[in-house]
Amino acid sequence: MGIFNLGGKVALVTGASYGIGFAIATGLADNGAKIVFNDINQELVDKGMAAYKEKGIDAKGYVCDVTDENQVSELIEKIEKDVGTIKILVNNAGIIKRIPMTEMSAAEFRQVIDIDLNGPFIMAKAVIPGMIKSGGGKIINICSMMSELGRETVSAYAAAKGGLKMLTKNIASEYGGNNIQCNGLGPGYIATPQTAPLREDGHPFNSFIIAKTPAARWGTPEDLTGPAVFLASPASDFVNGHILYVDGGILAYIGKQP
Repeated sequence: MGIFNLGGKVALVTGASYGIGFAIATGLADNGAKIVFNDINQELVDKGMAAYKEKGIDAKGYVCDVTDENQVSELIEKIEKDVGTIKILVNNAGIIKRIPMTEMSAAEFRQVIDIDLNGPFIMAKAVIPGMIKSGGGKIINICSMMSELGRETVSAYAAAKGGLKMLTKNIASEYGGNNIQCNGLGPGYIATPQTAPLREDGHPFNSFIIAKTPAARWGTPEDLTGPAVFLASPASDFVNGHILYVDGGILAYIGKQP
């Protein structure tokens, strides 16, 4: 595996019971990382543990709310005691609320910001001291197309993901001298169970996404594993503060003429 080898490194992937987080964690495990993950409740953690077991991955799951500083501190202590120092953090946990801005309450806006932006800040703050003591580490923040583009009904999500892009650059700026690389991974439109209804033949959103994507297809969660392994591995030791968009070319393309 050479420069992509993650042999024995402890990787914490937040919200990784299923979906994109699970696919990324699986890719890291395939390259030798020890996987730990958290989710918001025991039911999701149990679901994740069963899925990892089915893949033959010896993962450890914990219940933790990424927006709660005390819970996060306890989580990091437990992981260090149970498994070892976290060398790779993937800030994957997040939510989206699709509500027109003028109909969205400030409380709903704050909830999205809290999970999608404050959560990664709290997690990164908690793991950085251990990374510094152990000689460095990798932080990967899951950004979004909405780190660059706006769209109807996602004002809070776009604000959070735009903020996460700049938090990524700032962590790189502040801790690059400690051999910590902090980069973002920006998925395009990914085929997951949640997007299944949108991907049915004849659905206008399906046609829209395929027309906007030079690759002419939706991405798969597995499309993100190679880029995640790269950003977690020694192959990216001089890559810092970068957002790697895995979008089939959407951001490069103005789209087909109607």
